[in-house]
Amino acid sequence: MSGAPVLKAAVADAAAEETVALPPANQQTIGLVATDSLRIAGLQAIFEEQAQVEVVPLSVAGALRTRALNLVIVDSTSTDYLFELLATFRRTRPGLKLLVIGESAGIDYIERVIGAGAKGFLSETATAEELNLALRVVQDGSIWAPRKVLARLLESRTATRPPAGAPSGPRLTLRESQVVKLLVSGKSNREIGERMGINAGTVKAHLGRIMRKTGSASRIELTMYLLNQHLVVEG
Repeated sequence: MSGAPVLKAAVADAAAEETVALPPANQQTIGLVATDSLRIAGLQAIFEEQAQVEVVPLSVAGALRTRALNLVIVDSTSTDYLFELLATFRRTRPGLKLLVIGESAGIDYIERVIGAGAKGFLSETATAEELNLALRVVQDGSIWAPRKVLARLLESRTATRPPAGAPSGPRLTLRESQVVKLLVSGKSNREIGERMGINAGTVKAHLGRIMRKTGSASRIELTMYLLNQHLVVEG
């Protein structure tokens, strides 16, 4: 399915001058790029339970530029031009957060989606709970992706030092950095301890210090925070 009409409508809206109609107080509006009527109805049904969330299909010309949106869900199966669409959004609407939903894909493909400007990738088989969690994470400005992708992103970011003069994130010791990498890869405290040759209590203590340094309240919040900050590892 090429989804050319949907792509054209979304691209035209993204490039056009905004004439935004503000939503009701406390109303959150999410845009949706999709052509499958069942997918559209399914997503709308999920959010019907949340009175303050409205899902607006962007297949109608003008929907994007006349509604106050800060997040758009893109169904990757609706167009053969996903990366062109992401590039257009990124260029003309940099403030929009993009979440891509699609068929199960490999790590390289999902990394490419994130690199193209999306804040997250979610499988089309995801549950309503997973979708809601992904939306909260993306809306907070963090990245939602499978753990293996998050681990790669974290590794690449920790390997790159921030440019001179750029604000740095929390300072992590070498040991704490090792704990973080294992945590993001999905390891439990016991497994982290076995890999590092320490007991679970020591792992818990390391995690407690890291969470205090980053102001994180949970393991997933810690993971998302670290992906969006420069880590400074003490040698």
